[in-house]
Amino acid sequence: MVDIHSHILPDLDDGSESLEESLEMLKIAAENGTTDIVATPHANTEFMFQPEAIAEKLAELTAAAGGSIRIHTGCDFHLQYDNIQDALLHPTKYTINHKSYLLAEFSDLLIFKATGDIFHQFRSAGIIPVITHPERNMLLQKRFESILKWVNEGVCVQVTAQSLLGRFGKRAREFADKLVKAGLVHFVASDAHGMLHRTPNMRQAFEYVSDRYGTACALRLFETNPRAALTGERLADNHITDDVPRRKWYQFWAGC
Repeated sequence: MVDIHSHILPDLDDGSESLEESLEMLKIAAENGTTDIVATPHANTEFMFQPEAIAEKLAELTAAAGGSIRIHTGCDFHLQYDNIQDALLHPTKYTINHKSYLLAEFSDLLIFKATGDIFHQFRSAGIIPVITHPERNMLLQKRFESILKWVNEGVCVQVTAQSLLGRFGKRAREFADKLVKAGLVHFVASDAHGMLHRTPNMRQAFEYVSDRYGTACALRLFETNPRAALTGERLADNHITDDVPRRKWYQFWAGC
């Protein structure tokens, strides 16, 4: 399996607190079938995204892990004004392996009316937005049709492995299942933050998806699509429709 969303780099955000914890998280991931994992520290108002510090921590962790698992770089990118402007100026700064895919996290308080236009600007810059864990966002739980529209326009969706197992409550689990059933999920990832509770173990979630939706679906969500994200390849089920004229996102900077 390939895990495209984790907070395994120590002392950078609210994830791992030490190198020792990071190594234990990697051990859990490897023992449960993960061969590649993307370290995605936050970029939001609380945690500053520091490329040099990230590169240093990544190199240190890779050396300490001794090849037990392949570690890649990325970002848990919060959709906020300054971040969006910077990403449009530097399209590969925050993306997975500095390729095409960008993990995009919504606020729990506000969904911008201009979201579709923002995503269009990203795609025009060569960035493929990946909406992270919409099943855990109460505002997005009420916007199934919006998610459907965004996906039809070339946006991807990632749900959290433990959401499918009920770790984040009944509503999150039900919405995650609804998205998978509708064919709107492209990736399942751990969003791991530690070694005790929100761990990088995705084995049970893989088995759940395999049993409920078929092995082919599980392989696509846990392996094939995530591996394509590492190299920046387009997904077979990621339909792009760029024929609709759109206004600039900054003309609509308001919430609904």
